Amino acid sequence: MTAKILDGNAFSAKVREGLAVRAAALKAAGVTPCLAVILVGDDAASAVYVRNKVAACEKAGMRSLKFVYPSDIEPAVVFAKIAELNADPGVHGILVQLPLPKRFDSDAVLEAISPEKDVDGFHAENVGALVQGNPRFIPCTPYGVMEMLKSEGVKLAGAEAVIVGRSNIVGKPMAMLLLAESCTVTVCHSRTADLAFHTRRADILIAAVGRAKMITGDMIKPGAAVIDVGINRQADGKLCGDVDFESAKEVAGLITPVPGGVGPMTITMLLANTLESAERVAAERQPEKAHK
Repeated sequence: MTAKILDGNAFSAKVREGLAVRAAALKAAGVTPCLAVILVGDDAASAVYVRNKVAACEKAGMRSLKFVYPSDIEPAVVFAKIAELNADPGVHGILVQLPLPKRFDSDAVLEAISPEKDVDGFHAENVGALVQGNPRFIPCTPYGVMEMLKSEGVKLAGAEAVIVGRSNIVGKPMAMLLLAESCTVTVCHSRTADLAFHTRRADILIAAVGRAKMITGDMIKPGAAVIDVGINRQADGKLCGDVDFESAKEVAGLITPVPGGVGPMTITMLLANTLESAERVAAERQPEKAHK
């Protein structure tokens, strides 16, 4: 048996088509969805991510604003810009690209963003809402993973789901989303004893730990859905995931490749969150118009 390979690029393009239609409808109603991105420093990977996010916005018919600061900028300048964007009714989403220079308190920066514009879903208020099962914004990568699983008709209720990785960005919110779908969830990490024991039980296995090819085919339950969130650069410069794709695809029922799997969905769901934020603003305007 060879696994079905889930093409993230193709699925992402399909989702973005739907987002573009919704964005056009909003613009016709007088609201243009707008994402503001702040980049501090000269990290090459971050610059690429920001460029891709801005391009994706424009292609989907959304407005994008980009603010780039040198790595030696005073944090007060960035906080002032965030405050300005929080107060701007024409901005529906604010994203500060991580990582920030070491002089910055990243948590303080993320908390400075209005929860109503925190389209990354990292603000403590939004994390709390997710845990309570009533999310305002779902963190983009886990959001994308859930959309991919649902699109393939993967059985969620009652499934054994194992997540390798406990980060605030992927592992923890992923666990909350799977629990909300009635999965039985196990979160593994660097100190998990006998990792393979847990991964072999998984109907749904999500690797998000940042270690190249650490999940091999003999660690996977036959027929499992394997979602590889990891992105690692090998000695030859090529990218690979946390899953050893070649051995895993011979055992899994469904698998995402790296690159071209989960990655494209992360930016797509960022657009979705920004659009949802703009739609909330438009809905709030309707009573005002009716009153007039």
